[in-house]
Amino acid sequence: MELRKINPEDAVAQWEYTTVLPEDENGLTNPYHGVSLEEYKKSVLPTLISYEHPVNMPDWFVPETFYYLWDEDCLVGEFRIRHYLTEALRNGSGHIGYSIGKEYRGKGYGTAGLGLTIQMAKSIVPEDEIYLRVKKDNIASQKCMIANGAYKAGEDEEHYFMRIPK
Repeated sequence: MELRKINPEDAVAQWEYTTVLPEDENGLTNPYHGVSLEEYKKSVLPTLISYEHPVNMPDWFVPETFYYLWDEDCLVGEFRIRHYLTEALRNGSGHIGYSIGKEYRGKGYGTAGLGLTIQMAKSIVPEDEIYLRVKKDNIASQKCMIANGAYKAGEDEEHYFMRIPK
């Protein structure tokens, strides 16, 4: 298994994954659900790549890098790392967001991919802990986080706020 940074060479597989990912699944937002391959290559892909080193973005915008989890020649999941946190992100979605394709769930990809992402995040994020948020009814994702060293740092009505010490 490997994490690959978003890139033009994998555009078709990334597009296939992105277009079937719902607009909001367990809190991971995807405004690109259903876009055409042409639109993905022309507009979406360059935009997502630019998020790593943003230019002319609003003050609230935080740099973010997109990665895809591959198992040999199959793209099985997406992982996003926010490079640092605003107060809203600190009390919200945190540093890492991720999804695993429905056909690959329950096979250890979430735990393995999150582990690889955490290793990358440790060299990117300045905070002493990696912040994550998970819906209370998303037991599978909670297990992935705990298996990677997370603990529950708080909660609201809908979510647990998880932390992983660096």
